[in-house]
Amino acid sequence: MVKRSKGTKKAKGRSLFEELSAGVQSMQDHREGGLRLQTHEVPPPAPAAQGADADTVWKAPPMVYQLKVTLLETDPPIWRRLRVPGRTSLARLDRIVQTAMGWTNSHLHTFTAGGIVYSKPSSEWETPVRNERRARLEQVAKEEGEAFIYEYDMGDSWRHQVLVEEVLADAGNGEGPVCLAGERACPPEDCGGVHGYYDTIERLRDPNDDEHEQTKTWIEAMTGGPFDPDAFDLAAVNRALAKVR
Repeated sequence: MVKRSKGTKKAKGRSLFEELSAGVQSMQDHREGGLRLQTHEVPPPAPAAQGADADTVWKAPPMVYQLKVTLLETDPPIWRRLRVPGRTSLARLDRIVQTAMGWTNSHLHTFTAGGIVYSKPSSEWETPVRNERRARLEQVAKEEGEAFIYEYDMGDSWRHQVLVEEVLADAGNGEGPVCLAGERACPPEDCGGVHGYYDTIERLRDPNDDEHEQTKTWIEAMTGGPFDPDAFDLAAVNRALAKVR
């Protein structure tokens, strides 16, 4: 968006509406990971939010978002359906997605919405990154049908589509994040991304594979016991979500 510096006069014959609308793009569809994502342009943080966490500055009527988080390229898909307050900062949403999916939050992550990347500020980033603590879910996805990308572990590149299924009025019961449904287990960390995960599962299922025992020992050490790729425990996920701060 092009900003006029102070003291610059409005172009002759240009209406106030046109002036305020300059540089704003309409809703756009673009492809991320082979899926079509509906997004909107995300504005920079309002001046009042500068220097403060997003969770502490927003005063609009509260809304609750129903999200479907799907690990891209998995087939059949690994997914979770969540209900999350719209005021949730992206920093907290990271912890919610990590917990619901079953990751261990051992690697870097990013959110990408409307062409803007959000994460923890760090000098290591080679591209511009906005502070995820100063952005809220309801800012980066305003309507049902919009989606954005959450990527975890830049090496293995676990990319998740976060789709807004519903936007609901908050019932005022103070309910925190809740998992409503899901399918299949989270892959073990550091297994080489989606393709590495499926190679691991093939070796695990084939007792005649030369690397079967080694793979079985490794995956059980990573997951804390026998690994069932089809397992999903909704009650256990919600117990863990209740501890997310």
